[in-house]
Amino acid sequence: MDYLNFLLFALIALFLLSRILPTKGIRHITMAELRTELGAKDKQFIDVRTQGEYKARSINQFKNIPLHDITVKASGLSKDQEVVVICQSGMRSNKASKLLKQQGFQKITNVRGGMNAW
Repeated sequence: MDYLNFLLFALIALFLLSRILPTKGIRHITMAELRTELGAKDKQFIDVRTQGEYKARSINQFKNIPLHDITVKASGLSKDQEVVVICQSGMRSNKASKLLKQQGFQKITNVRGGMNAW
């Protein structure tokens, strides 16, 4: 019985870690680093917050594609250009970054701290 409890605990811990830890191949930047990259024409800036959050406060260069739409609307993004992803705190953008990676995007950047750091 102790072995089963340990195995169950280990599986839950691995699952939680996989949701939190950064995915290989996804770059993470701070808000200060983002500020230096905002003028880049060769990047796609995506805000994955809800439309209401985006309308209330957003960064001009960012296009709104809510997280729940990212897998469908990712087809409208270029896989040849870097995608910079932001949300409110960095959690949803991290999840969106992982989804984009699964869809074959190679150049993905997540903004740590999200709009809370803006």
